[in-house]
This record gives sequence, structure tokens and C-alpha cells, in this order.
Amino acid sequence: MYMKASDFKAKCLELMDKVHDYHEEIIITKHGKPVARLVSAQAEPKKSIFGFMKDLAKIKGDIIAPIDTKWDAEKDE
Repeated sequence: MYMKASDFKAKCLELMDKVHDYHEEIIITKHGKPVARLVSAQAEPKKSIFGFMKDLAKIKGDIIAPIDTKWDAEKDE
């Protein structure tokens, strides 16, 4: 929906509620040219950093069973 800046100014709080409740978008114009856009903050939810790489790695083989290779982590050199 396009709206003149003067109309938006007169109904600002009402329009903010409408955008939030109905997830509508309002484009505010000055002299017929778009200058701003009002959208719901919930329209584009933030993606969590937790789990964003889910299903990108695959486990091959048994990761719980002991391995045959001996490590020398405690060996003094």
C-alpha cells in the first residue's frame, strides 16, 4: 500500500498496529516518490546461529567405538 507522508503522519500509530497485526507493508511517499517502507518486525524472523549448519555434515562409521591407533599425547620428547 502506498501512502502520502502527510497521511502517514496523521495515522502513524494506527498504521503501525495494522502493519504488525496483518503483516502488511506500507510505502510512504513524498511528492509521489517512495521514501520509506514500514514493515512488521516479525515479518522476517532472525535466524539463530544455533543449528544453522544442521544436516551439512555426515558421520561415517562408528564414532563411539575405540580406535586401534595409539596416540603419543603424553609422551615426553
